[in-house]
Formats: sequence, structure tokens, C-alpha cells
Amino acid sequence: MAAKPVTVGDLIHRVASSCLSNRLPCNHTFRDSVDSDFDDDDDDPFADAVSSSEKCRRSPPAAEVEEEEDEDEKLKIWEEREQEKERLAAASKGAERARDADALMAEVFDAVSGVRRAYAALQDAHCPWDPDKMRTADAAVVAELRHLARLRDRFRRSAAVGHIPRPNPSAPPLREAVAPYEAALDDLQRQLQSRQAEVDALKEKLAAATSRRNGRHHHVPPSKQNGGAPTAELFTTCAEQARAATRAFAGHLAHLMRAAGLELAAATRSLTKIPVSSPQLAKHALEAHATRALLGGFEHESFYLDGSLSSLLDPAAFRRERYAQFRDMRGMEPAELLGVLPTCAFGRYAAAKFAALLPPRVEEAVLGDAEHRRVVNAGAHPRTPFYGEFLRAAKAVWMLHLLAFALEPPPSHFDAGRGAEFHQEYMESVTGAPPHGGAGLVVGFAVAPGFRLGNGAVVRARVYLVPRGGRP
Repeated sequence: MAAKPVTVGDLIHRVASSCLSNRLPCNHTFRDSVDSDFDDDDDDPFADAVSSSEKCRRSPPAAEVEEEEDEDEKLKIWEEREQEKERLAAASKGAERARDADALMAEVFDAVSGVRRAYAALQDAHCPWDPDKMRTADAAVVAELRHLARLRDRFRRSAAVGHIPRPNPSAPPLREAVAPYEAALDDLQRQLQSRQAEVDALKEKLAAATSRRNGRHHHVPPSKQNGGAPTAELFTTCAEQARAATRAFAGHLAHLMRAAGLELAAATRSLTKIPVSSPQLAKHALEAHATRALLGGFEHESFYLDGSLSSLLDPAAFRRERYAQFRDMRGMEPAELLGVLPTCAFGRYAAAKFAALLPPRVEEAVLGDAEHRRVVNAGAHPRTPFYGEFLRAAKAVWMLHLLAFALEPPPSHFDAGRGAEFHQEYMESVTGAPPHGGAGLVVGFAVAPGFRLGNGAVVRARVYLVPRGGRP
């Protein structure tokens, strides 16, 4: 049998079959693809070598790891201790600053309280006016403000070096807290300067008046000098001046009543208790009311303002003193006198008579408020036209009283009672000379009392006459 020829395909088949039936040593197998061998990291020896090297680098020896951990722990503990020390130091420094700030603020509050006390003392010295107290209080205010300024400077220096907390920009500075007191002090200083100027002007006027009086005394004959003994003629002149001043004040009061919208007759009846029926009669009734109020207590040496009995202890010295006061006051304006000495004897008299002259309800109705009474009760005297008119009448009566107790013997005063017969030698009618010598007329009400002097002279009483059986 002829042999079958061997082809290349048969050889390839045989080799392939042999390879498939016999495995290679070391369990090495071929992959389906060469590319897959390089893509698999698990079978890549270079990849394993690199991974092992990295693992060696990433995983140092255990001793080194423990040493590093100990060092880190020690460093952490040291840092915590340092932070704790810093916190304690900051807290201590903050507490010290807070104590310094508290101490400084306590001093500031004490200084501000001192300023307020000094300011109150300055006000007390201002009214009533006391030059010595004014100087003392002014010095106290200046000292307190200087102390406050020193505290301000100390605060700024301490804040600059960090001893006390710096001021909060959003909080009001100390300057703003003190500003109202400084403004009040500046205003008070201006008032003080104004008052001091008034006092200086009054002193100049007083010196000029004294100089003129001394000059007149030098040229006037001794018989007519004011330094001589008081006379009945001088008393009569002063009585007429007092009546004129009281009449002027009554007219001013009537004008204010009309201006306030009051019905004059009705308001006068309510105030004086005199049954008037016409505005003309109301003026006389108001004059009678003012005279009665101002001359109340005229028979006593102090208008019963105190219990003095000097006229009984040493009558001659008392008369000389009263006449000296009369001479000193004669050329002075009452408002200027009370501006310097508001609580002198004349000031107390004026305050008491003003309260008796105008009850509170009348004052509020006529003047619109009770400010005059509040000022008078506080020991001062208002500087208003109405009160100035009142002071002129009060001064005239006060001068008459001084002169009365300077005379020897002192004059006696008398009143004409309602319904009394008219006597021309003791009375004069406020409406002029009555017809037929006043026959058939009687006193409706007394307007001003009369005086009988030691030499027999008479200052007649002023009366309002009505027909017998009639009413004012």
C-alpha cells in the first residue's frame, strides 16, 4: 500500500496536538493573549517589586513609629501647658486691668459727685447773695474740675501703655459724660461774672451817693443836715411820699387786673371785702387794701417780724440807730439794696407784706402764675416791674416806720372807722374837698390812717365819704 504523502498541515496538526496533550513545567500556562499578561499586575514581577519597595518605605520599623508617637505626645502636652500659661496670664492681666478700670471709674464718679456738690453750694451762695460763700464755692468747683481733668489725663496715659482697657469706640467717651457739667459750670461762671459786675456797679453807686451826701453835708448848714435830729416836718413829708407810692402801686395792680380780663369791681370786692360798685371806687379800695397790708404792725419796732425790744432797753441808742438807717436807705433803690442783701430786715418785711397783700389765688389770676411767691419764699426777690412797684411802696412805708421810731416822742396813728362823722381837721376825702364842709357825710371806708405827732401836728387820715346811711 502506497504511503500517504505528509503535508505541512499535517505537521502543524501533530505539533499542536502534542502541545495540548503535554503541559509545560512549573505549571506555567500561556494566556490567550500576550497583551493580557502585561495588563495583569498580579503576574507582573516589576509591579510586585515596586509594591514591595513602597511597602518598605511606607511601613518603617515599629521602634521608630513608637518614638515618633512619644515625641508627638510630649510636644502636644508642652503646647497645651504653654497655652494654659498664656490663658492664665491673660486672665490675670485682664483682672488687673479691670481692677484698675474700676478704681479709676470710682474716682471719676467721686469727682463728678464733688462737682455736683460744689455746684449746689455755688447756687446756695448765689441766692441769697453771699460774696464770701461765692468765692469759696467757686474755688471748690474749679478744684473739682481740675481733679476731673487729672483723672482724664491719667486715663489717657494708662490706656496708651495698656494698663487699663482702651475705651470702646462705640461707647460714649468720658468727655461726653462730663460735658453737661462743664456746660453748666460755664453758664454759672457767666452768671457769676454778671452778678459780680452788678455788685461792683452797686458799690460804685453807693460810694458815689455817699460822696455826694458827704459833700452836701459839708455845705448845708448844721440846722438842715440829715445828720441832725429828725423833725415832724420830715415825718409829714415822708408820710405823703408813702401815700403817693402806695397809690401808684394800687393803680398798677388795677391795671394788671384789667389786663388779665378780670372785672375790676368784682375782683376788688373779692380781694378787699369792701362793697365797691364802680371801677373808680375800686382804685380807692385797692389803695386802702395795700395801705392796710403795708402798715400792719406799724406800732411795733419791727412790725412784729421778731420779738425785739431794743427800744425799751436803750431808747436813745435805738432812736439814733433808726435815724442812721433812715439816712443810709434814703438814697438807695430798693431793688438794688435787696439784690445785695435779700435777707436784711427790709427784705424780710417786704417778703412778709407781699404774702399778706396778694393771696395765692389772686396772684395766679392777676400775674398768671405763682412765680413771685416761689421766689420770695426761697429768700430772694423777683426783678419784675410789678414787684419793683411794690418795693417802692414798701420802702416808703419802711422809711416812714424808721423815722417814726427815731422821733421822740414817736407819733401815734389813728384810723377813721366806717360810719364815723367827717371831721376836717383829722380827715381828708380821697375824692377832693366835700361840699358844705362834709356836712351829712360819713366815712364809707378808711383809705389811709392818720398820725398825731409829738408837737401837736396832725397828718390827716384819708377816707372815702358817703352820705349818711349810704354805702360805697
